[in-house]
Amino acid sequence: MLRFLTAGESHGPELTVILEGLPAGLGLTREDIDNDLARRQRSEGSGERMSIEKDVVKITGGVMAGRSTGAPISMVIPNKDFKAWSERDIAPMTVPRPGHADLTAAIKYGYGDLRLGLERASARETAARVAVGAICRKFLARFNVTIGSYVLSIGTVAANISESSNHEDLFRRAEASPVRCPDEQSSEAMLGEIRQALGAGETLGGVFQCVGLNVPPGLGSHVQWDRRLSARLMAAVASIPAIKGVEFGSAFQDATATGTKVHDKIVLEQSDSNVAIRRAFNRAGGVEGGMTNGEPLVIRAAMKPISTTLRGIASVDLATGKTATTIYERSDICAVPRAAVVAEAMMAFVVADALAEKLGGDSLDEMIPRFRSLKTAKLDDLPMDNVSWRFGYE
Repeated sequence: MLRFLTAGESHGPELTVILEGLPAGLGLTREDIDNDLARRQRSEGSGERMSIEKDVVKITGGVMAGRSTGAPISMVIPNKDFKAWSERDIAPMTVPRPGHADLTAAIKYGYGDLRLGLERASARETAARVAVGAICRKFLARFNVTIGSYVLSIGTVAANISESSNHEDLFRRAEASPVRCPDEQSSEAMLGEIRQALGAGETLGGVFQCVGLNVPPGLGSHVQWDRRLSARLMAAVASIPAIKGVEFGSAFQDATATGTKVHDKIVLEQSDSNVAIRRAFNRAGGVEGGMTNGEPLVIRAAMKPISTTLRGIASVDLATGKTATTIYERSDICAVPRAAVVAEAMMAFVVADALAEKLGGDSLDEMIPRFRSLKTAKLDDLPMDNVSWRFGYE
């Protein structure tokens, strides 16, 4: 239902993005998008580039009189740093940096200069994704779906967050933290870790958690591998530069436990005149059989340390064929807090796509009544035939 394409280079004139499939009738302003673009740029450990760029979007199609028309939405995000690069000769880049796309892109595309791969592989492209995610977030809000994130660890410092904590409270506290960590004491320790890494010429990775609240059950499907929402979400988050691991709920921890201790018990919950089916816990992260189950969507992602380091790393100069040491390119010391905001955007896009797929329709006026009629995890919505049957195949 929804898809998007981005174009542009890290130091080119602008990023361009087209989002297709958004229904007509969604109120949308530039400020809705600029707010998330600003959130992506805020965090301790960001490089000099973030002091240059003040990202703002220009909507160039698909939104008229403040509302989506159902046509593709096109946007551009100017690169302020382009002026500094457009007026000078670009020095050759022939020493590939370990961990980057420098060498692999040159092998694949036959580049004669490694910067051609760097410019597109750069995480600068994620600004365009955040613009798409902001629109999808506005769409999901019409159905009371909320998406947020917070940092669980940076380097060796892990946050002390209770499993019973309220996610919305964690979101609010994360927004006030320079490293998006809702635990104030751990946040201070993470700042110290980042400053220590800076002094040592190192970079840091970490783990963040992205959560979707009030996501209706039944999004995605078990009937084909590429329709499983778990697969779509994992691919979307793993596509963020430097992300090396993704899990739902407590998946990696659960891999060491036994089944009866892992799987979420199904329990009855009385609410007014309704009897709901709920999970006693949410170790599954809100997805079972590739479909949402009505519990919060919980994804954790591990980000490796940024590959561009102040201290050089052993490499080879492809122009001379001799061993060499990498040359520092302006970069972040730690991008985990910023990556968490990008993950929100990717989750928003995938969930919005799955919801639009579930509801059908070309406008919000068509979708909203259909949303109200969706089945939920209530006994009244789950009548069972309770009779024997046969497959009937010949």
